[in-house]
Parts: sequence; C-alpha cells; structure tokens
Amino acid sequence: MSYRIAVRELCEFTAKCGDLDLRFVPSPTAQEGIAGHATVTARRGPAYEREVTLEGEYGVLRVRGRADGYDAVANRLEEIKTYRGDLARQPANHRSLHWAQARIYGWLLCKARGLSQIELALVYFDIVSQKETVLVETQRADELRRFFQTHCERFLAWAEQELTHVGHRDAALRALAFPFADFRMGQRELAEAVYKAACTGTQLLAQAPTGIGKTLATLFPQLKAMPGQQLDKVFFLAAKTPGRGLALEALERLRNAGATPLRTLELIAREKSCEHPDKACHGDSCPLAAGFYDRLPAARAAAVARQRLDRASVRELALAHAVCPYFLTQELSRWADVVVGDYSYYFDTTALLHGLTQANGWRVCLLVDEAHNLLERGRGMYSAALDQRRFQALKQEAPAVLKKPLERLLRAWAEVHREQVVAYRVLPDLPTRLIGALQQLVGAINDHLAEQPEGLDSDWRTAYFDAMQFCRIAETFDTHSLIDCTLQPARTGRRPTSRLCLRNVVPGPFLAPRFAAARSAVLFSATLSPRGFYADTLGLNRGHWLEVRSPFQAEQLDVRVARHVSTRYADRERSVEPIVDLIAGQYQRRPGNYLAFFSSFDYLLQVQTRLAERHPHLPHWTQTRSMDEAAREAFLACFHAAGEGIGFAVLGGAFAEGIDLPGDRLIGAFVATLGLPQVNPVNEQLRDRLESLFGAGYDYAYLYPGLQKVVQAAGRVIRTPDDRGVVHLIDDRFAQPRVRRLLPGWWRIDMHTEPG
Repeated sequence: MSYRIAVRELCEFTAKCGDLDLRFVPSPTAQEGIAGHATVTARRGPAYEREVTLEGEYGVLRVRGRADGYDAVANRLEEIKTYRGDLARQPANHRSLHWAQARIYGWLLCKARGLSQIELALVYFDIVSQKETVLVETQRADELRRFFQTHCERFLAWAEQELTHVGHRDAALRALAFPFADFRMGQRELAEAVYKAACTGTQLLAQAPTGIGKTLATLFPQLKAMPGQQLDKVFFLAAKTPGRGLALEALERLRNAGATPLRTLELIAREKSCEHPDKACHGDSCPLAAGFYDRLPAARAAAVARQRLDRASVRELALAHAVCPYFLTQELSRWADVVVGDYSYYFDTTALLHGLTQANGWRVCLLVDEAHNLLERGRGMYSAALDQRRFQALKQEAPAVLKKPLERLLRAWAEVHREQVVAYRVLPDLPTRLIGALQQLVGAINDHLAEQPEGLDSDWRTAYFDAMQFCRIAETFDTHSLIDCTLQPARTGRRPTSRLCLRNVVPGPFLAPRFAAARSAVLFSATLSPRGFYADTLGLNRGHWLEVRSPFQAEQLDVRVARHVSTRYADRERSVEPIVDLIAGQYQRRPGNYLAFFSSFDYLLQVQTRLAERHPHLPHWTQTRSMDEAAREAFLACFHAAGEGIGFAVLGGAFAEGIDLPGDRLIGAFVATLGLPQVNPVNEQLRDRLESLFGAGYDYAYLYPGLQKVVQAAGRVIRTPDDRGVVHLIDDRFAQPRVRRLLPGWWRIDMHTEPG
C-alpha cells in the first residue's frame, strides 16, 4: 500500500519552521494569482513547458505535483509565486518553504528526464508593478536526490503511521453495525440512498421528515462506504451550531459502536477560538504564534492520538503545547477522517476544506445538513457590499500614502450615482472605473501593510477586507448576480452618498464546481420541495432525488388553518386580537408548552404585549434580538416536560429549526405568517432576475422560501412516533390549494375556522 502526497503538502510538513507570521502573506485573489502565472509564462519562449506533471517514489511514499514551468533550452525549472508589497519583508521560513518545493520538483524532473543538473528559479511576481524578482541556484541531480530523500525520511514515519491508521479505520468501518437494534421508519431508506450515492459517485437531494434521525442515517452509510470507495475524508457541513452538535453526538455513538479508530474534528471560527484577540498573528505579538511551527509536530502527534477532536479537546491540546488553537485545527483538517464544520469551510470563496481537497487530490464525500439553508448562505458567500460613508470617514486619519488612492476611489464613486434620482436602482453593468480605483486602493493598502504591519486601525481594516471581497466577487460577475446602488440621505450641507452591493441571486454556478470536486454529495433536509427550485438554485440539476415517506401518522398532528385571520402587513393591527384569542383558547383547552412564530420582532411584540395584558397569568417567554448562546439555552430550558407556557419566536430564527423538543417539552405551535420575504425593491429585483432565468419569479423569490420556513417551524412539534400535538396555521392564504400542495403530504389539515 502506498501513501500519496502532493509536493506542496510534503514541504508544508517537513520544511516549515519558526513563527506563524501573517504580516507578509501574498494576498492576490485566486483570479489575480492565475493571471499572474499566465503573465509570467507568456513572457517565456515557445519551448517553455507549463504545468509539468511530475511524480516520484520513496519507500511507501508516492510524491506528485505540477511544476509551474520548465525551459528545456536553458534547463531551468521555475516555481512562480505572486505577491503584493515589499518582498524584502518576506519571512525567512516562507522563502525556505518555496525553495524546498523548487528543489523537490527539481529532483523529480531530473529523474524523469535523466538530467545530471538543473537550474532552479524562484520567480516572485508583483501583481501591482507586474515586475519579476528572480532568485536562481544551480543544483546537481545527486544533491537534489539527497534533498528529496531527506524530506521523505522526515515524513516517512508519519506516512507509515497514517497507513496503519487507515488500515485499522477501514477494518473497523467494514465491521461497523448500526448502533441501534433497528432503523426507524424511513431511516433505512435514506441510509441506502446515501450508500448508493457514495458508491456510484453521484449527487443526492434527499427530503426526509424531521425526527427520523437524518444525521445518523447519513453518517452511518457514508462511513460504511469509506473503505470500499477508498475515501480520504467525509465532510459533514451544517448551517448552524445545533446541526454540528448533533453530528458530533452521532459520531461519538458510532465510535462507541465499533468505529473506535475514527478521527473526528470540529472546525471552529477564528473569532471563537482565538486566545489573544488583542494581538496580531505573528511571533512578535502573540506568544502562541512565536515558534508555532517548531512546536506543531508534537501538538499534531498528540492530537491524532486522541481521535475525538472537538473544540474543547483541541483547545486543551493547543494550550498544553503553546500553539494557536485555530491554526492547529486547520492543520488537523489534513489528518482527520471526518470533519464537522460550517458550510463556509467548503463552499466559501476561500474555503479551507475545498482548497485542501484540490491541493491533495483527496476523494471526499459531502454531507450537507439542513440543505435548504444553503441557498441563502450561498448567496451571502458570493455577494459583497460597500458603504461610501465608511470610506469617506477614513479621510480624516488616512496615512499619507493612502490619501490619493482613497480620493480617487471617492471621485469614481460619486460618478456612479451622480445622475441617480431614485433611492434604489440596479446598475446595467459593473462600474469599471470604480472597480479599478478600488483595486488600486487595495494594492496601496497591501504595500502600506508590508511597510507598517501594525499601521491600520479597526475602521481601515474593515474597509480593507470589504474592498478585497468586493474586488474578488466583481471578477466573477455574470447573469447569476446583479449590482445595485442605494442612495443614503445626505447630511446637512453634504452630497448624497450610496451603498453598492454585488448581490448574488443564484449561487448554483459557484456551488456546482464544489459539488463536482467531491466523490459524492448528499444534501438533506425536511424541506427541499419543490425539487426543481433547489436543483436550479443550488446547481444540482443532475442530482438524484429521494423523498422519504414520513414515519408519522396524520392522527399525531392536528393541523388547523385559521382562515378568519390575515397576517398581511396591512392587516397586522387587526390580526392581533384574534391571534391572542386563538393562543389563549388553545392553551385553556390543553395547557402545556407551545411555540408561537411571527414574521418579525415588531409583530411578535404586538401580540405578546396584548396577550400579557389580557391574560396576565398565562406564562410566556420571548426571543429577543441578538441573543447570545447562554440566552438561547435559557429560552430552550423553559420547555421542560412539566412546564407550561408560550415561547414567542421569529420564523426563520434560531428556534424555528434545528431544535429538538420531544414529548411534552413541546405540544403545539402557532405560525402567524406565510413567511414570505418582504416586498421591497431588492426582492422585486430578485424576482425579476429569477423570472428571466427560470420563469417562476414569484414562486422562487417569495412563495417557496416562505413556506419552507413554515414547514420547518411546524416540524418542531412531532419528533418521535409517540408525540402528539397541534399546529395552527394562521392566515387565510393557507387555505389556497397552491399553498396547501406545498405542505407535507402526511398532514391532515382541518379547514375549520376557529375564532378562539
């Protein structure tokens, strides 16, 4: 059995030493990097070979990669690196890593072509000045062979350990049995479909009811397929913390059932794992960055021996070895079998897991939990916004070298909305002059940071990151997105300012290549209907479809439509009294725990206030804006088995999906809205664009997203085969046939109008 490793990954493991240092990080975007490589190679002669595929072996190691370029006439191999800023400030450990890559490629080329010596060149290309800095050395083949062998020897023991681990892991997974005596109804059907997708390398959209155990029904078959399909990794991706928590619980249950060798890793956002948020990421500032790569091997070895690597255990290990927990977690992504994290780690523009998959040629499978959330999250990942006021405010404290680029940007910005008379409009195309000025400002900031690493305050840093994201998204602008300009009220004596937004409408063109990079992808949720809507918007038109039959009976859930109430915006005030009557009447008939969902906090507070006035002895508790984790836990703690009262929450918020309140912890829900997005100029533009792309603008922009939230909220009530409950759908539009067709088929809906 051989161990495959990319040249870059081998060098990352064996040649990195010293401090973690983010002061000099080549920051061109991916498109700029590609363009920079193309510029350099286009300057070479006609005999120049680009992207030279190379491979070599040492013991069980199989090392492979693609050298950037080779000039056979000059016998020179080039390793090209794009960058911004002052190259003289590049840390020595960055340079040594680049030389290590060049020398490994040099030996592989000498071996492949029978060369006795070769000239190696590091070509540093400044994407701003378009100038090359070339560092050259000549090496004999025997010297390069010894260099290659030395680095392979450093990695060999680790490779042999990893091969042993994979062998033990695969043997355990082959023997793994389902951790319960039997599957729940619908659970086996889902598990079989996931296993088939993993074995055939296909994409699957699976709609399965809440409460059947989707997390375990997807993880178990995926792990069972791992040995036979020679999978390297499984990525379990979720939109919210509860989904990741359920995945970690299911993995622990599977480990206890026999998957003992399985390494599982929880990815945590940087802001949640940083131990020194007041310090910069380099050895002169942060003690956990100083000597990071010198202490990393011991921390890494200790971590993989633990196997369960959740947030707490990684932090404990990191602090014991005096390394940064966040960057230790990133390193451990390379060695874990199952990685649990947010959608962004695979789907974002600079996603860690996707980048590692591409660089290492991993065979991975994706499990995308609560996949209905991927539409809005995907739109957010491929959108960007800029506020002119933020950039105007920077003029007061702008460093001298940034004043002119900033003024140039503001002049170009003023031209964008100079003739605009309406508050909101969609621009016909990208404002090229503004984009150019923005790119120049980003370049100037990069140059400034190279000279003054600590030289930007928080306002400048925020503007800098916003500008980089805007430039990055602008490079991909097409019919899947639109750019709009919103005027902001002018302050006294000043001209109007504006806010620009590059707004993604359909993330499918961005997501589809990410799905294609995986061996298989399974997207599952209780609400993925209609199929065409999610297939179109998520880029899964070639995916298979599965709708799992509900294990629940119609008798378990009493669904009532309050046709006498309209929750339309114009009718909100009139709706408050009948909603209060309905809630109080239901509670009087059957006291217990209920959730009441509303379309906004304002609407929620109107009903909650009136309920408190008319029924002061009826217990209730309320979701508030920006609740932290402790506050959310306190809200949920009110739903205990012996409790009684009404929890007021916002539809689509933290308590409308992903929470599990079985039995008497929740016996009913009131949904006082269809969940339709607000009608406003932005959503109307989304509707128009979706109409032009798919011919179903209203349904795609309003109806389907709204009812998805309704079904998710109602799904909190019935969680087990023994649960009984009631759901009140409060709005006359729920009686419309086209709306009812989008509700779960197992519901038996009572159209009786109930006044209270």
